[in-house]
Amino acid sequence: MNGASASAGVGTGAGAGGEAPLVYKAWKGNNVFLLKGRFIFGPDARSLFVTMFLILAPASIFCAFVAKELMDRFSYGLGLPVMIAAVLFTAYDLSLLLLTSGRDPGIIPRNAHPPEPEGFDGNAEVGANQTPPVRLPRVKDVVVNGITVKTKYCDTCMLYRPPRCSHCSICNNCVERFDHHCPWVGQCIGLRNYRFFYMFVFSTTLLCLDVFGFCWVLIVKIRNAEQITIWKAMAKTPASIALIIYTFIAVWFVGGLSVFHLYLMSTNQTTYENFRYRYDQRANPYNRGVIENIKEIFFTTIPPSKNNFCGRVQQEHGLRPRPTNGFMSPNMGRAVGDIEMGRKPVAWDEPRMAAEIGDLGAGLSNLLEDKDGRFRSASPDLSRDALAVGGGLEEQGSSVMNRGRSSWGVEAGR
Repeated sequence: MNGASASAGVGTGAGAGGEAPLVYKAWKGNNVFLLKGRFIFGPDARSLFVTMFLILAPASIFCAFVAKELMDRFSYGLGLPVMIAAVLFTAYDLSLLLLTSGRDPGIIPRNAHPPEPEGFDGNAEVGANQTPPVRLPRVKDVVVNGITVKTKYCDTCMLYRPPRCSHCSICNNCVERFDHHCPWVGQCIGLRNYRFFYMFVFSTTLLCLDVFGFCWVLIVKIRNAEQITIWKAMAKTPASIALIIYTFIAVWFVGGLSVFHLYLMSTNQTTYENFRYRYDQRANPYNRGVIENIKEIFFTTIPPSKNNFCGRVQQEHGLRPRPTNGFMSPNMGRAVGDIEMGRKPVAWDEPRMAAEIGDLGAGLSNLLEDKDGRFRSASPDLSRDALAVGGGLEEQGSSVMNRGRSSWGVEAGR
């Protein structure tokens, strides 16, 4: 597996040989990729092996000790179909698990730049004292089936989230129709894999019931064949007792989850919306009736992924730099705290930081010019490009600070 932590934004530098890097290698989220980007998992993908073990271990015990015994005790060879059905059911369950955890759940690609505010004219020359900064609105109103829904701005992905979209703090991605992040499958559950998630949970419930039922069938067969009590028959097949206890506990979890999500599907809600009591005080704009809601989940075409993880990062050419005081993020100038991201508030004041970086660069430049010329060729004008937008304010500020620190180090050591 290959984890990617670099930026996948548009405009990423070219890789070796002048080619742009692959998207999955330059991905900015916390995802883990397999087979050169053909499979995408969450950062907790190792939990997938635990889930597979919890399915394979009891299924193997059932086939080795229970189904084999049933083959000897069933007349007309009915024991063999029981074993074949158990093997096929287990393989089907595991395939649904991989379809849930190894595919794009509906990740929305990040923007390389914040969206332009409404009414912003990129050709207009904006002076520092002529036009006040334009702040992007924190939320926007979108009408869904005649009901107004508020969409939030995501500071991490630099986009307005579509309705029902949320930012997963674990995967660090905005996911369409975000339901929840499931640690058992190691992936977000969203628009493109919710169907498979429910099928996996429901098939696991049926598998538990199948194992539970045939374990009791074996116990009854032993009791009838040997004319003994049910307790003595249970003592003769300890594997059946262990599987009965295991599946009895497991069916409450997966069965309860199946019933809960059946309710969510019938009312067209997500787990995230339900836990936030989103529709307790107002109407659900997505609820179109039980039948239509179920059809929307199981009988509609799954939209294609918006990310080509196997492709190369698209390069942006001919970008027009935007003025730093032309627009601001919704959270600039105040503490940023996104509950869904789980981040601590961070104070951010772009104009003040720009001014401090500019003053620092100018001061270092003047100091070096007063020397006898030894550093004049090694230190360019630090203040000239300190506030250029194209390179990014944070990166240039870091560059200025680093160069200033190295110059002071030479001066002090002279």
